[in-house]
Amino acid sequence: MLARLGVLLGGALIGGDTWLRGGTLASKAPRPGFTADDLVLLDEIAETIIPATETPGAKAAGVGAFMAMMVTDCYDDAHHAAFAAGLAQLRAEGFLVATPAARTARLNALDAEQRAHQAAKAAAAPAHFFKLMKQLTVLGYFTSEIGAAQVLVYEEAPGRFDGNMPYRKGDRYFFTPPSRHL
Repeated sequence: MLARLGVLLGGALIGGDTWLRGGTLASKAPRPGFTADDLVLLDEIAETIIPATETPGAKAAGVGAFMAMMVTDCYDDAHHAAFAAGLAQLRAEGFLVATPAARTARLNALDAEQRAHQAAKAAAAPAHFFKLMKQLTVLGYFTSEIGAAQVLVYEEAPGRFDGNMPYRKGDRYFFTPPSRHL
């Protein structure tokens, strides 16, 4: 699952540049929220990025609502507009009625497009909307209860940091390090 996720995301940095620009949020204009149809589309996009396998996918984790909340509450106007325009573009292209294979192909094409955009854009220009969607999907999924408890190994009260913890191929990654009963 994580290997496939890494391939799909192409090493996207969670949180990204937008989220770290807190200084620009003071001038953020109030915006209306996302519609129920938007949340359905966001859930389907997220489910295409992180599909259900032996563990629940992004839709079950409520990633669509998470993305809407983050874009509304945390993104500046330029990134909000880029995200909304990208969502409208995917809706106009019929993403919701496309087959799973067509959805994956479209998102892979958008991933290539966003990489080219990121390489050529000015520093102050907003990120490509698909980069934002990928970042929010990963962040929302792995910080959800499903992602943290069913995909990652979660321990509510972690022990200490162990940077040299043994790992065998196939082990699940830890959300928090396990206690060692020292």
